[in-house]
Amino acid sequence: MKICILGAGKMGTWLSDALCLDHEVALYDPNLEKLKYVFNTQRLTKLEEITEFAPQILVNAVTLKYTIQAFDEVIPYLPKTCIISDISSVKTGFKEYYEASGMPYVSTHPMFGPTFGNLKSLGDHHSIIISEGDHLGKTFFKDFYSSLGLNIHEYSFVEHDETIAYSLSIPFSSTLVFASVMKKQEAPGTTFKKHFDIAKGLLSEDDYLLSEILFNPFTSGQVEQIRLKLKELLAIIETKDTKKMQEFLAEVRENIE
Repeated sequence: MKICILGAGKMGTWLSDALCLDHEVALYDPNLEKLKYVFNTQRLTKLEEITEFAPQILVNAVTLKYTIQAFDEVIPYLPKTCIISDISSVKTGFKEYYEASGMPYVSTHPMFGPTFGNLKSLGDHHSIIISEGDHLGKTFFKDFYSSLGLNIHEYSFVEHDETIAYSLSIPFSSTLVFASVMKKQEAPGTTFKKHFDIAKGLLSEDDYLLSEILFNPFTSGQVEQIRLKLKELLAIIETKDTKKMQEFLAEVRENIE
């Protein structure tokens, strides 16, 4: 398969490394400096070179803020049969864009940042393939993600954003709040150290990636639930109500069982 990847950022270069041994891959980025350490992959810096390469699949790996803009720039240089795709963490508006483009499309989301993307150990990670889209494109990504050992799920565009708001926005928001009020401790407890390690891992990710997750239109509702539960817990603490604390803890334990 001839695959062109847009954007030589962390995820774009990771994808080129993962795909180049089994496919003919080209990586496009107008900044040649970003392509310096790309191997086994054609390096493209001009849109006309994409036309010459004639990809069968285009994978848009630029940040969400510029995803649509990147599509607009490159589509005129693609074969009409090329399957266009994205790996964005938020899919709002993408279905309408794809359908208006007139191009075959597939949309997926590998649910791990490239910081943690160890190709030899992805069995605990997940990926989502959007149910709408081109059959051949979906089959390609199912095979690719399966070869990496990823757990694959299939959702609609809307179901994807709802799921991401719950599974990522809640832990991201909670971790950011924890990190925003933490102070250095000479003798941190075990639980504190675990939270600290999670916060360091999260904050090692790209700011744009974190923003994409938190700007999901379904995130605010999930964060509001956190706010309400914090308010409830604070009231229990201030009144030192043992009975309500036991009820609160029982509810929490039930949630995680």
